Amino acid sequence: MKTQEPLVSIVDDDESVREALPDLIRIFGFDVRAFSSAGEFLASEWLKKTDCLVLDVAMPGMSGPELQEELARRGEKIPIVFITAHKDESERIPLLQSGAVDCLFKPFSDVALQDALDRALR
Repeated sequence: MKTQEPLVSIVDDDESVREALPDLIRIFGFDVRAFSSAGEFLASEWLKKTDCLVLDVAMPGMSGPELQEELARRGEKIPIVFITAHKDESERIPLLQSGAVDCLFKPFSDVALQDALDRALR
């Protein structure tokens, strides 16, 4: 059963991101769950309920792009907004070409995130 608001799941190994982003995303009017790793997200009950994924690119274990591949392999079509601390346009372009809605460089503005989420959930 779906909640009223779209569910945005955050997967980021950075605890400060997992603490700060949910509050902001709730202000935008979305429900939020945060996970410290791709494995934690994949094993959760929230996988099938997630309407959009905010996904860190570089994480220990399974990276963001590897999680994107795993979701595709499983037939899960969840829009993804990547976030990364590495300001590298050559890293960003393949992520967008592989279907990501956006790739935001940290620190990103509230407006940039809200715009990306609106596009992902349109």
